[in-house]
Amino acid sequence: MVSPVVWTATVVLIIALLAFDFFFHVRKAHTPSLKEAATWSAVYVGIAIAFGLAVVVFGGSEMGTEYFAGYITEKALSVDNLFVFLIIMTSFKVPAADQQKVLLFGIVFSLIARTSLIFVGATLINQFAWVFYLFGLILLVTGGNMLRSHGENGDDGENIVIRLTRRLFHTTEHYDGDKLFTQVDGKRALTPMLMVMIAIGGTDILFALDSIPAIFGLTQNTFVVFTATAFSLMGLRQLYFLLDGLLDRLIYLSYGLAAILAFIGVKLILHALHENTVPFINDGEPVTVTEISTNVSLSVILGVLLVTVVASLLSPKGRAQTAINNARHHVDRYLDMSYETDQERREETYAKLQRESAAIKLLPPKYRKLIREEPELLRKLERAKQIHDKRIDEGHGSSIARSLP
Repeated sequence: MVSPVVWTATVVLIIALLAFDFFFHVRKAHTPSLKEAATWSAVYVGIAIAFGLAVVVFGGSEMGTEYFAGYITEKALSVDNLFVFLIIMTSFKVPAADQQKVLLFGIVFSLIARTSLIFVGATLINQFAWVFYLFGLILLVTGGNMLRSHGENGDDGENIVIRLTRRLFHTTEHYDGDKLFTQVDGKRALTPMLMVMIAIGGTDILFALDSIPAIFGLTQNTFVVFTATAFSLMGLRQLYFLLDGLLDRLIYLSYGLAAILAFIGVKLILHALHENTVPFINDGEPVTVTEISTNVSLSVILGVLLVTVVASLLSPKGRAQTAINNARHHVDRYLDMSYETDQERREETYAKLQRESAAIKLLPPKYRKLIREEPELLRKLERAKQIHDKRIDEGHGSSIARSLP
């Protein structure tokens, strides 16, 4: 039993971290450098690990193992969520400097939504043992759905909430800095900044419906569930910029997460059978089954993630997909004058295009031909070259088109 003092101190710590993130990083619109993103991602992971060690010291090894198993699972699921965040922000063409504010809003909204579901879930579990069956089935179904590609599951940002908002309120297609409202023809209008926050918030609720049953499958300790979930969300903003360009490389991540969710789903159903009170199952009596320990769960989760990430990074298909998708992302960003107003940063984007063209050139022939099957991408690359050549002396700019295989 965790004391109210510890609960209060933990909540204050989390709020303080969010406030620090806003006032020292997000309040002034800017695009984080790779160094900044990497540094603060490491800081937040370090804080989460330090908190976990404190749980081990003051709560015992079992409680600490539950925390780390929950934290790692929720962190892995949050990385998968970044795919959808990327799709939404690309759909709304959110300027690079303003993406931090959108992500921080998503983190805060997600924390609020998940905290509500945590306490609802804890109440249901305490009152009704059959809820474990329900949670287990949800995870099995979710794991099956994850086997579909992100392209099939992609959210273009135009979900039902957005469409309804556009019908009911006066909206504009143009950003006004990071303002949520602006004036158009003398009328107050909702900017795309507010619209994308609504889209992110809506998807956060769907994510919570998957992640909360997953962590309850590892522990029923409400304090552990809450803290593991909260700390997995801390640093998600920095992780987005750190993994930008690498997300598409993790081509087997969905398979790994599907396996993890299915594993936890089976664990939940076994626990439900052990605690069974459902009349039509074994006449309402507990079923003798072997339950999966938290230590085994942690080992399986780490093992699956390790295999998934290594296989993705070493896969030739993963390298090919990364280079081509990154070229697509960066050429769109370079051509979109509103995406990055800092010319130095735009030239950094162009430099990335050059590196990606070199990477494509080194791919095996069967993968190099993939880019030639995308004429629209080739036209954009040539357009980027023309714009770049206008800014520098002729002959100094590297030709992306000539470097392609």
